[in-house]
Amino acid sequence: MEYAEGRPGRVFVMRVDDGEELLGTITEFLKEKEVTSGAVFFLGALKEGNLVVGPKEPVIPPVPCSIIVEGGWEMIGIGTVYPGGDGPSIHIHTSMGRKDKSVTGCLREFAEVYLVAEVIILEFTGISVARVLNTDMGIHLPVFNNHSASGLSFNPEKD
Repeated sequence: MEYAEGRPGRVFVMRVDDGEELLGTITEFLKEKEVTSGAVFFLGALKEGNLVVGPKEPVIPPVPCSIIVEGGWEMIGIGTVYPGGDGPSIHIHTSMGRKDKSVTGCLREFAEVYLVAEVIILEFTGISVARVLNTDMGIHLPVFNNHSASGLSFNPEKD
């Protein structure tokens, strides 16, 4: 286990409209407001998106099993924001439902909003963390400046 202690910073509420790309819109907003660490909460609907719904097999490193959702899914989600190689890196998990079906997973690559998505961003201050590729596990993990773990090194400028 690794951890860091910080304090809440600014709070933002935003609306992402029909046809906008949810992940890109949130990422650009984080860059514009210079939010480096925080939490993202959202609810709304998705027209189309890519969802990782687990590994194909429970091995390390995992091979992601992805599905494309289409056609207007209700969604609720939560995510984290940490510095990555190209600025703020978001990791979002969501649960979605449509008619009598539901699915939960990691929202990646693209997510087109249907009607509206309401987003709340809570900034964290006083935390030194970076999202770094763990080469052994094949995934990006948050790494805190006062800790180290196998396969990880803290260097937010490099990673």
